[in-house]
Amino acid sequence: MTEPNEEPAVWQGGTVWLTGLPSAGKSTIAVGLAERLRAEGHRVQVLDGDEVRAALSAELGFSKEDRDTNVRRIGYVAGLLAEHGVTVLVPVIAPYAVSRAAVRELHAARSLPYIEVHVATPVEVCADRDVKSLYAKQAAGELTGLTGADDPYEAPIDPDLRIPTQEQTVGESVQQVRALLTERGLS
Repeated sequence: MTEPNEEPAVWQGGTVWLTGLPSAGKSTIAVGLAERLRAEGHRVQVLDGDEVRAALSAELGFSKEDRDTNVRRIGYVAGLLAEHGVTVLVPVIAPYAVSRAAVRELHAARSLPYIEVHVATPVEVCADRDVKSLYAKQAAGELTGLTGADDPYEAPIDPDLRIPTQEQTVGESVQQVRALLTERGLS
């Protein structure tokens, strides 16, 4: 509670964009980080790629153009929330560098903090995890256009953080992102 003549604290919002292959661990890290940040009293929103696609981009397919449109829409919503003091965690595949750069530029133009985290799990490990059975469906010929299998994924060249999930626990991954948030003054 603030004193009568005190200004309320300004809550610094920002976006943490977690990109990587399907089943890399993006959502798992985002959910773990969200729980930790909420427990610390932060305002947090997770914009999971699958959930947001269903709500904002259901009419889109999976062509390069449609994927780009979807990523830009998610980036726009993340920016709106960040402007209002929310730490936005965005676990999405976002396979194309140009789309991710557009989201970064949108945040920069609005002076909003933006952190790109590459969840750098090898495709073999992702296929073993196969959380949504996508790799199995692709291998059986039931699915085409799977990012990292038969559709391209342009790994970030210079992300703010690269996490090799096959080499560490979820807790260690969450801690790495949390430490970067502190370093960047976002919490």
